[in-house]
Amino acid sequence: MVVLLLVTSFVIYASLFLAPGSPDALLFGAHTVSPAVRAAVNRQYHLNDPFLQQYWYWLTDVLRGNFGTSITYRTPVALRLTAAAPVTAFLVVYSSILIIVSGVALGVLSALRPGKLDTFIMTATNIGTAVPTFVAGLVLLAFFGVKLNWFPVYGAGAGFFDRLRHLTLPAVALAFWAVAYLTRVTRTSMREELQGDPVMTARSRGLSRRVVVQRHAFRNALIPIVTVAGLQVAGLIAGTVIVEQVFGLNGLGELLLTSVQDKDFATVQAVSLILVAAFIVVNTLVDIAYTMLDPRIRLGANQP
Repeated sequence: MVVLLLVTSFVIYASLFLAPGSPDALLFGAHTVSPAVRAAVNRQYHLNDPFLQQYWYWLTDVLRGNFGTSITYRTPVALRLTAAAPVTAFLVVYSSILIIVSGVALGVLSALRPGKLDTFIMTATNIGTAVPTFVAGLVLLAFFGVKLNWFPVYGAGAGFFDRLRHLTLPAVALAFWAVAYLTRVTRTSMREELQGDPVMTARSRGLSRRVVVQRHAFRNALIPIVTVAGLQVAGLIAGTVIVEQVFGLNGLGELLLTSVQDKDFATVQAVSLILVAAFIVVNTLVDIAYTMLDPRIRLGANQP
């Protein structure tokens, strides 16, 4: 994970370093400045140093929590991140809970109740996987926000319960596709385990249906479920860019988009690094969870 984060930081910095335009051109704009002033600014931001040296200065500052200064807004990038990160974090956690709880519950229910209920759930998931996030957001906003007036249509709210109400529609829109996909994966995995030898053996021993489902079928089906759930949760981080635009949320996604438009190099680097780092950390936690769910993975790692 550490090596991957290091490589990612290098790629992000190099990508923006090679992008059209330059920080000093953005800073001075159309103003004419003396060579002495330009040289002083270049020294302050290390703009004349070799690329690897500039990357090293940036990386060491990031490791100390210093993401630099926004040339466009003349404020520390850390302050802009502090204002935007809580909204995105709340939205991602809220959506993650909806995905895991709803996706697993509907998938298990579909696997255990073949027939009309299974058909209805599978039809709904087919529709869900075909609806893009921004479409789901606009439909939810128009129906539940504007027509029924059940939820706010703009802003992130203040305080826990007010924020929970404001972010309900964005969280549902963000989780819509992922819930449908996780439901299908959970159903398939549970169906396979319910027909497997461990479950058949447990049934032949006279164990109750609840015990068979919980201890044998569901637990053995968790590996693919955790894999897909982890990928979907990690993917939410990038999906916030679209949802925050639709609902007018001032989170990291909105900050990234406006920073790209304003050519705010330092903020783009910082937000990109945070989003990618969060994705990597979530996937690492999923890998660690494998060893807790299935001891065979842990034992296999010790074999030569």
